[in-house]
Amino acid sequence: MMDGRRRWTAFYVLCLGTLMVVLDTTIVNVALPSIRESLGFSEASLAWVVNAYMLTFGGFLLFGGRLGDLYGHRRIFLAGIAVFTVASVVCGLSVNQQMLVGARAVQGVGGALASAVGLSLVMTLFTEPMERAKAMGITGFVASGGGALGVLLGGVLTDALNWHWIFLVNVPIGIGVCALMMRLFPAGGAVVQVRRLDVAGAVTVTAALMLAVDAVVNGDRNGWTSARTLGVLGAAVALLVAFVLIETRAAAPLMRFDLFRSRNLSTANVIGILWAAAMFAWFFLSALYLQQVLDYTPMQVGLAFLPGNIVMAICSVSVSARLVLRFGYRIPLSGGLAVATVGLLLLARAPMGGHFAVDVLPSMLLLGLGAGIAFNPVLLAAMGEVDPADSGLASGLVNTSFMMGGALGLAILASLAAARSGTHADPTAAASLLDGYHLAFLAGAVLAAVAATLGWLGIRDVEPVDETIDWDGTAEPELAGSCG
Repeated sequence: MMDGRRRWTAFYVLCLGTLMVVLDTTIVNVALPSIRESLGFSEASLAWVVNAYMLTFGGFLLFGGRLGDLYGHRRIFLAGIAVFTVASVVCGLSVNQQMLVGARAVQGVGGALASAVGLSLVMTLFTEPMERAKAMGITGFVASGGGALGVLLGGVLTDALNWHWIFLVNVPIGIGVCALMMRLFPAGGAVVQVRRLDVAGAVTVTAALMLAVDAVVNGDRNGWTSARTLGVLGAAVALLVAFVLIETRAAAPLMRFDLFRSRNLSTANVIGILWAAAMFAWFFLSALYLQQVLDYTPMQVGLAFLPGNIVMAICSVSVSARLVLRFGYRIPLSGGLAVATVGLLLLARAPMGGHFAVDVLPSMLLLGLGAGIAFNPVLLAAMGEVDPADSGLASGLVNTSFMMGGALGLAILASLAAARSGTHADPTAAASLLDGYHLAFLAGAVLAAVAATLGWLGIRDVEPVDETIDWDGTAEPELAGSCG
C-alpha cells in the first residue's frame, strides 16, 4: 500500500495524462483554419481532422475498458498514453492530409485506451470515502473543464507558434506521464480469473460505436433523414444486435449484461448522456453566441469561460466531496444539475446587445457551480457498486455515455438552432442566429432538468457520514452504512 503523499502524486500524474487526452477533443478546433490553409484541405475533408479522432475514440472505449480488466488497468493506461504520444508526433510532423488524418485516428485509439481505465485506476488508488470523493471531484473537473481549456490553449499555441505545436506539446507531457506512472503507480495485474478476449464481441461493438459516432457527427451536414445517415445508423443498430447475440453465447463475454442490474450504474450512465448533451450546449453554443452575436474574439471567448471554470474547480476539488459525504449522492447530484438548469435558462434569454456582467457572467457562474457539484456524485454512483473485475468495463461504459451524449447532444441542439434560424428571412443575421441559440439553450435546460429528476428518483443513496467528521481531508472517515 502506498503512503498518502505517493498516492496523491500518482493520482495527479494520472490526471495530467487524462487532461492531455481531453484537451485534444477541442484544442484542434481553433487551429482548423490554419490546418486547412497549410495542407490544402477542402471544407468537407477538413472535418475528418476532428472526426477521425472522434470515431476511434468513441469506438474503442468499451474495448479499452475490458482490456484493462483482462491485462491490468495500469498497463492499458500506459499503452494508451504511449500510443497517443507517438501519434501526436506524427500529427505534428504531418506534411499531407492523409498523414494527419491517419495519425488522428491512431490518437483516438490511444486516447480511448487511457480514458477507458481512468476511473478504475482512481478507484484502485483510493479506498477511503473522503479521499475517493475528493479524487473523483478532481477527475470530474479534468474531464469537464479540460475542453474549455483546450479552446484557450489552442488559440494561444496557434497564434504564438503554429498549428503543429497543438500536437507536439503532447510529446514531453506524454513521456513524463509514462515515466512517472511506471515509477509511482503499483504494477497490478489482471483482475479477472480467466484471461480470454471475446474477439467477436470486441469487433462488433467497436464497429457499432464507430458507425454510430459517424452518423451523429455527420448527420447535420448530410441530413438526418438522408440515405447515408439512415444507412449508417441502421448498420450500427444491426451490429449492436449482433453484439448482444454474441455476448449471450460467449464463454467469456466482453460485457456481462448483469452489470446493468446495478441501479446506480445504469441510472448514472443515462444521467451522463443527458448531462453531457446539456454541457455541450453550454461549451459550444454559448461560444457561438459570444462570437456571432456579441462579436467577441476567440481570446475573449476563452476568458469569458474562465470564471465558470474557476468556480467549477473549487466545487469539484473541495465542496462536492464534502457534500457527498455529508448528504449522500442524490442531493448534490440533483441540486447541482438543477443549478445548471437555471444557468442554461438564463442563456435562453440572453439579449442581442448583452453585457458580460449582466447577461453572461451569472449563467457561467451557475453552470460552473452546478457542474462542479454534480460530476462527483455521478461518477461515484456509477463506479461505487461495481465489482473490481468489471471496473475497467464500467469505466469504459461511463466514458462512452458521456462521449456519445456530448456528440449526440451537440448534433441535435445545433440542428435545432439552425432550423429555428432558418425560419427567418436572413438565417445568418445576428438576430436570426440568436433565436436559434435561445431554442437550443432551452432544450439543453430541459435535458439538465430531466437528468436532475432522474438522479433524485433513480439513484440509490449512500448513508451520510457522521456530522463530526474532520473536513480538512486529513481524516479517513467511513460511510455510516451501505447503499440502501
